[in-house]
Amino acid sequence: MTVENLHGALVNVGLFWMLTTPHEYAHAWVASRLGDDTPRREGRMTLNPLAHADWLGTVILPAVTSLLGGGFLGWGKPVPANPAQLRGGWNGLAMVAVAGPASNVAFAVLLAAVGTLAAERAPAVAELAVKGVLLSLYLALFNLLPVPPLDGSKLLLAARVPVVAYEFLARHGFLVLIVAIAVTPLGRWLSRLTWAGTLWLLRLFG
Repeated sequence: MTVENLHGALVNVGLFWMLTTPHEYAHAWVASRLGDDTPRREGRMTLNPLAHADWLGTVILPAVTSLLGGGFLGWGKPVPANPAQLRGGWNGLAMVAVAGPASNVAFAVLLAAVGTLAAERAPAVAELAVKGVLLSLYLALFNLLPVPPLDGSKLLLAARVPVVAYEFLARHGFLVLIVAIAVTPLGRWLSRLTWAGTLWLLRLFG
C-alpha cells in the first residue's frame, strides 16, 4: 500500500459519501411525492450526509475495495418506502428505486461541465470533478444491479418476481455482491462502461 493509493481511497470515500447523499435524498423525495410519508418520519428528507450513511457500505467497503483495486463496492443507508402507501404500489417502488441512480447521472453531467470549464484555470478542481463523474456514473450503474440491497433489486418486485424468491436473494445478496466483484469480470465491465460514459460526457462539453 502506497501513500498515493491511500490518498486515492480517501478521495473515493469522500466523493462517494458526497454523491450518496443526494442519491438517497432522491429516493426519499420521490417516495414522498408518491404519497409515502415513511422517509419523512424516518428523518430521511434531508441533505445531511450523516442521515444517509451506512458505515459499512458508505465508508469501510468503499475504502477497502478502492485499496484492492478490483472494483468499487458501496452503498448508502437504504431509504425505507412502503409500497402500500405509494401510488402505483410496486410500480411506484420502482420509480423510487430509479430516482437514486438518476440523481447520480444528473450529478455526473454537472460535474463533467465543471471539469471541462475548470480544465485550464483550475486543473486540481477539474481532476476532482472528473473523478466525481467516474464515481457518480459507476454508482448509478452499480446500484442498478438486480441484487438486494441495491436499487435494481426493486425492479424485480415491480416485474412481479415472487416475493419468496426475492427474500431468498435478499438473504444472500451481500455475499453475491462480494463474490461477483471479487471473482468475476463484473467490476471490470462496470469500470469500462463508466469510463466510456465519462469520456462521452467530457467530449460533449469539451
